[in-house]
Amino acid sequence: MSASPFIVVFALFDRVTQLDFTGPNEVFWRLPGAQCVMASARGGEIRADGGLTITNVQRLADIERADLICVPGGFGVIEAMADADFVREVRRLADGARYVTSVCSGSLVLGAAGLLRGKRAGCHWAWRDLLPPFGAIVDEHRVVRDGNLITGGGVTAGIDMALTVMADIAGAEYAQSVQLGIEYAPAPPFECGRPELAAPQVLTAVKARLDNLRADRHAAVQKAAQLL
Repeated sequence: MSASPFIVVFALFDRVTQLDFTGPNEVFWRLPGAQCVMASARGGEIRADGGLTITNVQRLADIERADLICVPGGFGVIEAMADADFVREVRRLADGARYVTSVCSGSLVLGAAGLLRGKRAGCHWAWRDLLPPFGAIVDEHRVVRDGNLITGGGVTAGIDMALTVMADIAGAEYAQSVQLGIEYAPAPPFECGRPELAAPQVLTAVKARLDNLRADRHAAVQKAAQLL
């Protein structure tokens, strides 16, 4: 690691899913020399989709550069894609970043910023079909790497993504030491974390809940893709 700080910028928006960025943050702040920054289009406070309030959020426009930018997802992703200031700042920071990353539906914001053209990318399983309008190649893996673009699947995949990046920066042994330190040894009570593993009735119930978002998200993606 160099003497200068390794700047990790989390690009946040209202109704973000907090674990999408707090999971990776729990990994990245342990990177030697890392400086983790929470930022949004307007700064101040951000209210996560579960009601948690994140304070002391910086303005993206005030951040000169990022070595790594991470865009999380959440229920507010439609508004985030439509926020020209937010998308522009994500694009600016990504253009100079060593790593461009996302978690969950955050990859849709990267798509709206024109960063997915011709790239393999992942997303939450329910929203992968929204990637092709941005020129992306859908990849169903939990962590997807294409050059300096590293996209994670839904929510908890952000920890896997962060450990993957950490191994690239600081070596596999160091990343393993961080994984051990945070005791990241998933042992879920149910083997249903992917749609192909879930019982049919469980999958049907989840799809029914998410279908309430589908029309609006499809319309937002089409509009954002047309602007590219």
